[in-house]
Amino acid sequence: MNKNDVDSKKISSKLICLDDRFNLLANLLEQKNFPRALMISGKKGSGKFTLIAHFLCYVFDKNNYDKSNKLIDTESNFFNHFINNTFPNIIYIPGSNFKSVKIDDIRELKSLILKSSMFNKERFIIFDDVELLNKNSLNALLKIIEEPSSNNHFIMINNQTKPIIETLHSRCIEIKISLKESQKKEIINYLIKKNQLEKYFNYNIQGLTPGNFLEFNNICEESEIDINNNLLENITSLLNLFKKTKNKNLTNFILFLIDYHFYSQVNDKKDNTEKLFEQRDFIIKNMKNFVNYNINQGSLLNAISNKLYNE
Repeated sequence: MNKNDVDSKKISSKLICLDDRFNLLANLLEQKNFPRALMISGKKGSGKFTLIAHFLCYVFDKNNYDKSNKLIDTESNFFNHFINNTFPNIIYIPGSNFKSVKIDDIRELKSLILKSSMFNKERFIIFDDVELLNKNSLNALLKIIEEPSSNNHFIMINNQTKPIIETLHSRCIEIKISLKESQKKEIINYLIKKNQLEKYFNYNIQGLTPGNFLEFNNICEESEIDINNNLLENITSLLNLFKKTKNKNLTNFILFLIDYHFYSQVNDKKDNTEKLFEQRDFIIKNMKNFVNYNINQGSLLNAISNKLYNE
């Protein structure tokens, strides 16, 4: 099973608004009650992976982790191993691998984790985007979770992009991450200030998570997308880029862009509100069908163009 490097851009060196979840994880470990299988659920970009990174720094890098202020030392030797996925007691498997994961890969993982962990300490196996795991691999994974072992702990990151399979859900202790709108803005403002980011769109939008803000803002910068330009032209540019890169964040950004466009139109009262929402729902539905069913790009763009300009 191929293991990718950890995307360091997903990690904030300071943990904000999730202290209670961190303290829960730390207390469970200290009391030797950390679950065999833990599922952390919440919208993509809400800080689930940052929470896990801080917890693991606390576990394995106590001398460098500032627990009082919830700060990671990003220059530490441990953190360098962590983001390069080379720390022996942490196995990180990203969701991007799941479509190609075979049962033999899961068996290889089983063989690995049945070996003694380094210094006989806890080992954490992280499955990111676990809802994307295919059924056969999931069944093999469930058998691994049920193997008796005191040191291996599975952490499942559920980004809620698809319903989680109940057989997995029922075997996990679940922690839900749900940020208030005020907390999202607090975290985004911190990230903008800390990283001296140029803002490419209004981020005070209900439902926008900090992680998605960073990703979408970066797409605007790197792909030179002006979010206020013609919607069809922006969608076309992003789809052409997606065709080359297969980066799922681009299609997520398109869905956000559609929402952004129509809610801006509603706020400006430029047209009939009912018609605007009907157009929005039609375009989003067709965009999701494109993602889920591999619909022809030209057909998608023609459908969007007809809806926007020929009605």
